Amino acid sequence: MSESSAEAVASAASAAAAAVSATGTGGSWRRATGIAGAAIGVIAAGAAAGVAVERMTVGRGMRAKARLALDSAGPYGGLRGTPGRAYADDGTELYYEVDDVEPQGGPPGRRRRLFGRKAPLPVTVVFSHGYCLTQDSWHFQRAALRGVVRTVHWDQRSHGRSARGHAQAQDGVPVSIDQLGRDLKAVIDAAVPEGPIVLVGHSMGGMTVMALAALYPELIRERVVATAFVGTSSGRLGEVNFGLPVAGVNAVRRVLPGVLKALGQQAALVEKGRRVTADLFAGVIKRYSFASRDVDPAVARFAERMIEGTPIDVVAEFYPAFTDHDKTGALGCFTDMPVLVLAGIGDLVTPSEHSEAIADELPGAELVLVPDAGHLVMLEHPEVVTDRLADLLARTGAIPTTATVNGCDSASS
Repeated sequence: MSESSAEAVASAASAAAAAVSATGTGGSWRRATGIAGAAIGVIAAGAAAGVAVERMTVGRGMRAKARLALDSAGPYGGLRGTPGRAYADDGTELYYEVDDVEPQGGPPGRRRRLFGRKAPLPVTVVFSHGYCLTQDSWHFQRAALRGVVRTVHWDQRSHGRSARGHAQAQDGVPVSIDQLGRDLKAVIDAAVPEGPIVLVGHSMGGMTVMALAALYPELIRERVVATAFVGTSSGRLGEVNFGLPVAGVNAVRRVLPGVLKALGQQAALVEKGRRVTADLFAGVIKRYSFASRDVDPAVARFAERMIEGTPIDVVAEFYPAFTDHDKTGALGCFTDMPVLVLAGIGDLVTPSEHSEAIADELPGAELVLVPDAGHLVMLEHPEVVTDRLADLLARTGAIPTTATVNGCDSASS
């Protein structure tokens, strides 16, 4: 981005700071939140030029119709399992789903996604999703493993079908990564009370897995047989530049926490603003989710829906936790098991250097860096992620080492 663009980002940040300092009601707050919301969009995008070009070349009505068509026809996120509920230590209800192993042969006429084993070992794979996403972000991997290995998919507190965090909504307690680790323990206690476990975490989900290890090392030692860290970080997230130049990064770090906090306090008005500026945010989401130029529009829209579905007050209350996150010391819990560390080289949110740092702490881990991939690598290049997860499971003995993966198609069976 040019210096002039950097100045524009800084100016937008200043406008956001000024906007959220407004204390009036009615029109003044509508005006303030509108300015701040637009400013955050510009800051997050790094450069709004690409979005502007798209808006000039494709009419708003046509874009709206395209979104509706993708929403109605898109097959992603439709896989459902047996529902269950766990309860966190503060009483928050956590929603999860279980996909059990099919009986031998499966339902008549069903094409099984079979790795080659009729009776998999009793291993449960627990998937933890990232910030502003849901359990559905693992759609492709879930489709591949369905009916072959027992899997658990859960929604983090305040995300997806899980309840709003009680400690946050009722008592104003800040979210911490440690809290998420305790939440994961509650899900495991409810959904996987016994037997070996494989932990898979993307972004915030990987941090959740690290927090689980820090808090419950005996669980990792006694029951976890393999782990996968996808597009995540063990710390130093405050140094991430999000693909921005120095001026833009400094502007983001200076005002974004305050902007998000203020917007979170006016959630209803901001949600209206998000709908109005949907086109801008769609461009932002695509830039920070994917690195490929030819991402399936239905996949891009699927990611957009998940992120849009996260309320602004939840976005605001989770954001500060990442700056405090430091779980490098917990990585030692994973040294005596197969570990996969995977990231997209074009990830601007948790850069691949953070995955390399994790692998440096775990010399026996398999490090996979995926070219032309961004933060949502499991949606952007599902075949790579699914293949490496299958290999990880093979190393645990859950599936044969000679197995091949045939699970990258999107529809539920």
